[in-house]
Amino acid sequence: MQALNFQAVAGAAHSLGCGRRQLSHVRQHSHNSTQRQQAQLRSAEPCPCRLQRLAPQATSTMEAPTSSKGTNKSKVTKPTVIITGASSGLGLSAARVLAQSGDWHVVMACRDFSKAESAACSSGMPKGSYTVMHCDLASMTSVRQFVDNFRASGLPLDAVVCNAATYLPTAKEPTFTADGFELSTAANHLGHFLLSNLLLEDLKDKKKSKVTGSSPRIIIVGSITGNTNTVAGNVPPKANLGDMRGLATTLNGMESAMIDGGKFDGAKAYKDSKVCNMLTVREFHRRYHDSTGVTFASLYPGCIADTGLFRNHVKLFRTLFPPFQKCITKGYVSQEDAGTRLAQVVTDPKLDQSGVYWSWNNQSESFENEVSEEVSDGVKGQKLWDLSEKLVGLAH
Repeated sequence: MQALNFQAVAGAAHSLGCGRRQLSHVRQHSHNSTQRQQAQLRSAEPCPCRLQRLAPQATSTMEAPTSSKGTNKSKVTKPTVIITGASSGLGLSAARVLAQSGDWHVVMACRDFSKAESAACSSGMPKGSYTVMHCDLASMTSVRQFVDNFRASGLPLDAVVCNAATYLPTAKEPTFTADGFELSTAANHLGHFLLSNLLLEDLKDKKKSKVTGSSPRIIIVGSITGNTNTVAGNVPPKANLGDMRGLATTLNGMESAMIDGGKFDGAKAYKDSKVCNMLTVREFHRRYHDSTGVTFASLYPGCIADTGLFRNHVKLFRTLFPPFQKCITKGYVSQEDAGTRLAQVVTDPKLDQSGVYWSWNNQSESFENEVSEEVSDGVKGQKLWDLSEKLVGLAH
């Protein structure tokens, strides 16, 4: 039997992501560039609940979406939160907690429309408490289409949770999206960067919710593995953006497998994207908190060792990692508990501090955690922002 590196196991506690990514929108490194795909809403398989469903339109324009029973979504008056990657894992758990509270309406922004609607039904999310909308974060066109569709729905907006992620630790070669970005960088960082920037316009100057007492928020899920000031963060390959020459290369129209310009490593690509997530939160806070009143935060909810994020890891790892975290490190957190923690960052007035990276102790008490030297590097954060802004087409 293949020996398992327990140090590597201990360091693999990652934040959660969306479902298995289809390959129809990506191309392998050796292939020529494909045409940019036009994002469309996907129809779903019949679901007993059939809740708040957006149907594909025959024309390029879209009317305000209605539920399957004809209820206009513009009538929703509850605070609304958008959660990416809400069809499974952490995202689904948080969506369920918020929907079942009765205080929030949840928009499930997911690549797989059918999977998201089925997951909402089977998890017991109350009828009328959620809306499923298509969003493929690896496609900048899809992200922009999602924002257009959301605004057309007439729903209010009070919080955005950037949770979806892809993790390809055993990949030997990089996969590039139709936009020319390495897949982990595109789905985990650039897609969320674009989404958050576009939706900031819908959140700025918004008052605290009369229902929950919480401020408008943009939350991007981080990871312990992106912080090299932790034991897990020091397990090779360690996160390191370097001088970000890989992003600069991509900006010049050439493909780069890694942000630092180095040789492709699937595990490092994920960790680097998490550094980008946490740097982005800090830069959002620096640029926009005072002028908009929006709270920007990141978090690590704990090691959810049995999440689907690890589906692409070797079988031995997937078998031994959960009991290792439960019995040896004692760092295991269930998907339900992690979802409750993420929901807390969305709603709790006590977690209203902006620019914070939240964690929880063994008593499930939240605290402001320290980030690594790289994540706290303001100069690097500004450079990452400037490059990302140009890559997603936001720079003027």
